[in-house]
Amino acid sequence: MTIDPTVASRFARLRWMIYVILVLAYMTAFFHRMAPGVVSAELMAAFQTSGAALGSLAAMYYYIYTAMQIPAGVLADTLGPRVGVAIGCLVAGAGSVLFGLAETFEIASAGRLLVGLGVSVIFVGLMRSNTLWFSERVYGAISGLTLLLGNLGAILAAGPLALALQATSWRNVFVGIGLFSGLIALLSILFVRSRPEDAGLPSVQELEGRQPHPPRARHWLLDLRGVLTTGAVWPSFFVMFGVTGSLLAFAGLWGVPLMRDSFGLDRTAASLYTTVALSGFAIGCLAMGALSDRLGRRKPVIVGASALSLLLWLALTLLPWGPGWSGLLLYGLLGLVAGGFVVGYAVAKEVVAPGVAGMSIALVNTGLFLGAAIMQPAFGWAMDLTWDGALADGVRVYALADYRNGLWLSAGFAGVGLIAALFVRETRCRNITLSA
Repeated sequence: MTIDPTVASRFARLRWMIYVILVLAYMTAFFHRMAPGVVSAELMAAFQTSGAALGSLAAMYYYIYTAMQIPAGVLADTLGPRVGVAIGCLVAGAGSVLFGLAETFEIASAGRLLVGLGVSVIFVGLMRSNTLWFSERVYGAISGLTLLLGNLGAILAAGPLALALQATSWRNVFVGIGLFSGLIALLSILFVRSRPEDAGLPSVQELEGRQPHPPRARHWLLDLRGVLTTGAVWPSFFVMFGVTGSLLAFAGLWGVPLMRDSFGLDRTAASLYTTVALSGFAIGCLAMGALSDRLGRRKPVIVGASALSLLLWLALTLLPWGPGWSGLLLYGLLGLVAGGFVVGYAVAKEVVAPGVAGMSIALVNTGLFLGAAIMQPAFGWAMDLTWDGALADGVRVYALADYRNGLWLSAGFAGVGLIAALFVRETRCRNITLSA
């Protein structure tokens, strides 16, 4: 079948416009995920919390995000990314404003919960949109690009946020990002289309001269049961749980306080280290997704990244490092190798029927946020076990030995991820449920 060049050109323009809008929404999700680490001292002072309580407040985002991943996948496969992302941005925006205005710990927790509820549908919707607007041949690379751009939101929640807090309060920042989320919701309604066919365009398969993927033919509950019982999906789930969950818990909450308490850095200087870690993570996602596509393999990238992640957690725990090049190197490499997790999303969509890719991606993504939800308060709990009672302006101050307790836990989580990686199914970068 010959495609009119004007149709192909319109397809490309609309695809990238949709992608930019959804990525902006995803960047706000990453900002919310990482920001508590930079404002941890303000949150402890404002709400008079312990390390474990602060971990629970920050992880409120992860609790609801984790619980919502399967519903997010169902929503992406049924109503489509356009509806899900628009509603999600509105809810997250309201939660961010509530968090910024909160005067009590309970209201702040409710705001954080709403943020997690709203952003929980954004990533799965974006990844599902990518399966419909981009070729399978570049899905690893486009997934890496997506994570790289999303991580810009995380980077904004590190060093740039620390600088912004010198000019305004943390409350104003969260109110502002909430209003921005409302704007993205409006753009989603106006310009996003869930499928090329919704805009009167051929599918990406038809553009490539192939037959379009068959649509879902069963009730979504039957499709969901099929995804949950597909054994090849679950190894990627546990890779996300161990390798990426531990990194996000650390970079999103404990990485800045470690440098502040253990080495006496101020917040701006300490946040540079998590900025480097998140920058490495963003670069790693792009590089490893593209590497997987180029190799035509998924498993070697996932196994190698998981093994290196475990080694780097052990290095942070055992080696004599500190501020300067050694700390920046370890933080940066930790983020870089964790970027290999992005290949797990490609595996998730390649081991199930194309019509349920959203549910499979959502299931795998659940592992990531379950790991972070458990690890954030667990890290704080581990530090509280050996805390000597030191306070500074009413805020708990932990020693490096206390932080090592949490680093050992992180290494354990990465070990779980490595074991799971060994069982990942090799798909050779194609959907194995379709005939060759």
